[in-house]
Amino acid sequence: MSNYLKSKIVSRKAHLGIVGLGYVGLSLALEFVRAGFKVSGVEIDLSKVKKIENGVSYVSDVSSRDLRNAISTGRLHVYSSYEIVSDLDCVSICVPTPLRKTKDPDISYILDASKKISQFIHSDMLIVLESTTYPGTTEEVLVTTFKHSKLEIGKDLYIAFSPERVDPGNDTYRTSNTPKVVGGMTTNCTAMAKLLYEQAIKEVVPVSSAATAEMVKLLENTFRAVNIGLVNEIAIMCEKLGVSVWEVIEAAATKPFGFMPFFPGPGLGGHCIPIDPLYLSWKLKMLNYHTRFIELASEMNTQMPTYCVQRVHQILNHTKKCLNGSRMIVLGVSYKKDTIDVRESPALDIIRLLESDGVQVDYSDPLVPELKIGKRSRKSLTINPEKLSKYDLVLLVTNHSCFDYPMIQRYSSLIFDTRNAFKKIAKNIIKL
Repeated sequence: MSNYLKSKIVSRKAHLGIVGLGYVGLSLALEFVRAGFKVSGVEIDLSKVKKIENGVSYVSDVSSRDLRNAISTGRLHVYSSYEIVSDLDCVSICVPTPLRKTKDPDISYILDASKKISQFIHSDMLIVLESTTYPGTTEEVLVTTFKHSKLEIGKDLYIAFSPERVDPGNDTYRTSNTPKVVGGMTTNCTAMAKLLYEQAIKEVVPVSSAATAEMVKLLENTFRAVNIGLVNEIAIMCEKLGVSVWEVIEAAATKPFGFMPFFPGPGLGGHCIPIDPLYLSWKLKMLNYHTRFIELASEMNTQMPTYCVQRVHQILNHTKKCLNGSRMIVLGVSYKKDTIDVRESPALDIIRLLESDGVQVDYSDPLVPELKIGKRSRKSLTINPEKLSKYDLVLLVTNHSCFDYPMIQRYSSLIFDTRNAFKKIAKNIIKL
């Protein structure tokens, strides 16, 4: 390995670059600044660049105070151009990897970042891809794109994959104390990536290859997607059998081995769990293999917003009310509690479905002041007893800790809680 690059990393004199300053990249940038590194972020979204320069965070897990502290050290800078790459020793690529409407992987952001980085790569450089993708991407995209440089991989240029493991809203496990998996194109690449991340992260777990590291991330999220799909179907079964799914799960969880509790909900949200398993499914189709568990779980989880609306319809029927023309308010539209992230949130699907059935839908979410569904933008309402009493039904989707649940319970004539919040104190809640 390059002793020059190793010594710069160990002495923390290496200049780091983070391409893509979203919820993964910005958190990673601050961890390396705290570790004493000079960090330059590359972000093509000019609105994000301006916010960072003004010390305003747009990521729920990064406070504006922490961002300003990082800027004040003089070790954090942000650029909208890739030219800074020529001055960097190490680069982490943290760009989005969404799905197309056809549910095929969209790696256009990785392709674009790799192409632009390739114009400025040089000897004694480490490049790590963190964006979740299908196994083989690091080799197919990064290695292929950088071939023109004539730099020998594992000797002059080090290429690796290290899956991000950010859990928005998790106050226990943050970037610094979540074990980091790394896998390189060669053993030297793995060792160099491990050395870098060890400077800022408590535990680094090396694996044998970049493809292995890519698969690790997909296994983690496929595990969650499949088990959530299973428990969602169990919830529907329990409703038909007249059994409480919550009591069943709580009792099963007393088993000290061989069982891990998962909980039903209105559907999957966020950038990872609803999307990442489908990257693996797509890749295996190219190898003439059908990933039945993944696709069945995706189908099950995708139908949960529709199931919730069906339950709303049943609830209104029991109270002799019509769905068409009723007034409802959705509480919480982010995909999980206490975050600002609405990507793939099932709340958006529920609102769309209700409105297509003629329901007048408002929403309240203190963390999401404005929401755009389709072409229509709407603003979050501040709830109070007078407003709540005017709705035919209050639909709890995301149970933020900032909601006043006793007030909601007291002044709402009918509540449907899709995630079973405060189930032990609210007698008038109709559970999923």
